[in-house]
Amino acid sequence: MSLQIEALIFFILVSIILFLLWQKTLSRLSEIKFQKQSLSTKYGKITEQFLPFLDAFPYDPSNFRFLGTPIDGVQFEEDKIVFFEFKSGNSRMSVKQNNIKKLINDRKIFFEEIYLK
Repeated sequence: MSLQIEALIFFILVSIILFLLWQKTLSRLSEIKFQKQSLSTKYGKITEQFLPFLDAFPYDPSNFRFLGTPIDGVQFEEDKIVFFEFKSGNSRMSVKQNNIKKLINDRKIFFEEIYLK
């Protein structure tokens, strides 16, 4: 075989190996990104359950009721009721949470009694 053909075969083999390594690296990076997001979500869920018991929480934690979804909780005070959504890091409120906030701001909150017979 001529030197040019050997060089071409070598180049093709090296290119294939580099391509396969590149694909494997992208796959691994995707897995790491997913794991990081998953850990961030778990951290947020744990944090939101303990936040009412931290000194930074401005209300009496015994009056807080954790809901979890679609909002984190409700604080019942003598003169008001406060709805809470705790966020950490770069997390943002969902469309549903923003809609709930809008309903509250638009004063579309009602108290209803239902009696079962």
